[in-house]
Amino acid sequence: MSSKTQENKLKAGLVGFGMIVDETYRPFFETVHETGLYQRNTGPIEISLEAVATRTGARAEKYLAERGEKVGGFQSFSGNNAIEQMVASGLDFACVASPDDRHFDSCKKVLESETHLIVEKPSVLKLQELDELTALAEENNVAAKIVYHKLLDPDHKKLRTLVHDDVLQHVNNGYCSLLEPKSISGSQFAQWITGRNPGTYVAVHYIKLIDFTFGGKLKTITASGQRGLVGEKYGPTWDSCQMRMVYEYDSGREAAFDIHTSWVTPDNFPGYVEQEVQFRFDNGLWNGHSRKRGVECTVEEKTPFTLKNSMNNHYNGTFVEPWGTCSQRGYGIEVIERFAREVAFIEHGGPSAERQQRLEEVRGLSYNDLSADRQTVAAVQALEAILEKHVQGEPDCVVRVNDKRGGLVLFSPGSSEAEVLYEGTV
Repeated sequence: MSSKTQENKLKAGLVGFGMIVDETYRPFFETVHETGLYQRNTGPIEISLEAVATRTGARAEKYLAERGEKVGGFQSFSGNNAIEQMVASGLDFACVASPDDRHFDSCKKVLESETHLIVEKPSVLKLQELDELTALAEENNVAAKIVYHKLLDPDHKKLRTLVHDDVLQHVNNGYCSLLEPKSISGSQFAQWITGRNPGTYVAVHYIKLIDFTFGGKLKTITASGQRGLVGEKYGPTWDSCQMRMVYEYDSGREAAFDIHTSWVTPDNFPGYVEQEVQFRFDNGLWNGHSRKRGVECTVEEKTPFTLKNSMNNHYNGTFVEPWGTCSQRGYGIEVIERFAREVAFIEHGGPSAERQQRLEEVRGLSYNDLSADRQTVAAVQALEAILEKHVQGEPDCVVRVNDKRGGLVLFSPGSSEAEVLYEGTV
């Protein structure tokens, strides 16, 4: 790693160039190209987007032609060997922003090249894949992180603060909902969602929020869902799904969390997405709602189509600052910047002899480290297995965690046989 790293510079790569790149990675790389990155323990750091790997190259090359100067240009690789070509260009870190069913192969190639990694959620779809990637990161002495941007949402940070400070005491149960518009399944992700479900794509935000904020041990996962709008009513493509997770805490008490997700909300819905959380505690109640943050806007012939009535200006927004400059900022971008600062700290935060110590410090940040993603990936793997069984005509399955038969064990109603999804301990 150190042989590739130049003084005061980090070279970055990017896998994928879709919607999430335009919302978060593009503004990050454009801003950091203009301003650089500074922190006391590293001094000024120059960050450059060196290479992009995509399936066709069309979007990346369109961006290069229209505004490539905003990031100083980059090499665009496409086709079957695009990622290999990207990492061969000599990178310090790489961002994987492709559809989640392609994460594992991309991440594996990045880590094998001794390159720091940050990957969109969910990191991978199976614990077996997580085990392999975690081992690769350890073997190659690099950081492997996940983009859980909702943990940086000011509302969610305040929730965790109250739990951390023991103001809100012992969660009893919770409900989370995240509903995406039809345009997500009908156009933006239409080529990707066949055989998929919105739970894996968006429930993972709240799985991680629950896991990170409240701690505890995951015990049980159940799920169901609806089909027939995006795909065939008996097929493997889901319009919406509902999952329940049960956690056990050190007190011996349990809490159940229900997470509802969908990507068939009408496009004329007044918000970009509909997000809601409710958590009940021994001594209190927390309610959060994305459309009740105090902003509502109506513009003739624009809302709620090209411009939404309800805006989440915390996640990602374009602004004219009071001093006249234009900016694009929010917690969706902050989480990427934070990762870049962590890599800068590892590579430039002190003597090279102390690099391993700095790497271990960054790995210890459980909010986004790959090694801390076990229960989240376990919930995702269980969800997908339960929905697959439903498609096969076996609904209402249950997955138990760290059962005597294995780490993830699926039980079908009316059957004495159990299917071990993961043998090791979660």
